[in-house]
Amino acid sequence: MKGLLLSGGRGTRLRPLTHTSAKQLVPVANKPVLFYGIEALRGAGLTDIGIIVGDTHEEIEAACGDGSRFDVKLTYIRQAEPLGLAHAVLTAREFLDNDEFVMYLGDNLIINGIKELVDQFREERPNSMVLLARVPNPEQFGVAELEDGKVVNLVEKPAEPKSDLALVGVYMFDKNILQAADSIKPSPRGELEITDAIQWLVDNDFRVNPHIVSGWWKDTGKLEDMLEANRMILATLEAKTHGSIDEGTRLEDRVVIEEGAVITNSTIRGPAIIGRNTRIEDSYVGPFTSIYHDCHVRSSEVEHSIILEESRILDVGRRIEDSLIGKNVTISRTQIRPKALRFMLGDNSAVGIT
Repeated sequence: MKGLLLSGGRGTRLRPLTHTSAKQLVPVANKPVLFYGIEALRGAGLTDIGIIVGDTHEEIEAACGDGSRFDVKLTYIRQAEPLGLAHAVLTAREFLDNDEFVMYLGDNLIINGIKELVDQFREERPNSMVLLARVPNPEQFGVAELEDGKVVNLVEKPAEPKSDLALVGVYMFDKNILQAADSIKPSPRGELEITDAIQWLVDNDFRVNPHIVSGWWKDTGKLEDMLEANRMILATLEAKTHGSIDEGTRLEDRVVIEEGAVITNSTIRGPAIIGRNTRIEDSYVGPFTSIYHDCHVRSSEVEHSIILEESRILDVGRRIEDSLIGKNVTISRTQIRPKALRFMLGDNSAVGIT
C-alpha cells in the first residue's frame, strides 16, 4: 500500500503569505503542516510515498528531501496545473501502479494519525473508504449523503447541502479509482473532482465505505483554521527547555524552548513554543503562540499567533494577537499609529507601528 500526499495547491486563502511560500510548509507548533501528513502516513506503516507538487516544488523538495529523515521514500510527481484531486490521481498513475493507496491532502491535520483507519481499510477491503466529519459549514466542503451506513451521494461544495458530513482530506482507494477518474468530466470550475470520481464508483456498484472521524480534524487553508490547529497541537506538548533563560524570565504552563533560543527578562505563558536561535527580550509571549527559528522579539507582546522564521517584532507598545506573520517580516515602532493590530503578513514585509 502506498501514500499519495497532495502538495500542489496555490493556497489562495492564505495570501499574501502564499505568494512567496508553499502553504503546506507554514509551521504549526513549529513544524511544517506537510510534515504532519508524512508522519501520519509513516505511522500507518506506509513508507513509499508520492508527493504531488506544483509551482512550489523546489521549496517542498528542499524541505522534505528524499524522505530519509522521516524513515520513508519520497517520490515527487509534478502536476502542471492544480486541475482537481482526481486529476492528481491520474497524474500519479505510474507511481501508483495499480496498488492500493491512501490519498492525504497536505494541508490537513488529523489528531492521533490514521493508523486505525488504514487498518480498517485493509481488514474490510472496500474499493474506497472516505473519512467524514460533521461541520457547521458543509457548503464549503465536499459533502456525503449516507443511507443505511453506505455512501449514496457526494457533491462538491453544494449550495444547499443535504447533510453536514464533510469529506475530510484523507481517502483510501484501490486501483478502480483510476478508471473512475478517467471516466468523469471536468466540473463547472474546470477541475476533475474527487467527489465525482467516488460517485462514479458508487454508481457503478463499487463498494465505498464511510468512516466518521470522532476526533478533531483541521483543513489549515484559512487563517482562523491555521491558528486553531496551532492551538490544538500546542496543547498536547510537554514543557522542555533546551535554550538559555535568565533569572528575570518566567515560564508558565507548558512552554517549549528550542536549542539556541535566548530568553531574557520576559514572561512566556504556555502552551507556547520558541524556536531555535530565537531571542526574546523584555517581552510577553502569551498562550497558543509559536515563534519559529531565528526570530527576535523585543519589548513587545504577542499571543495566539504564528510567527515564521527570521522575523522581528521590535518595541511594539500594544499586544499583537490572532496573527500569522510570514518569513523575514519586521514590525517596529514608527510615528503613525494604527487603530488596531491584526496581521497576516507575507514574507519580507516591513510594518511600522507607533
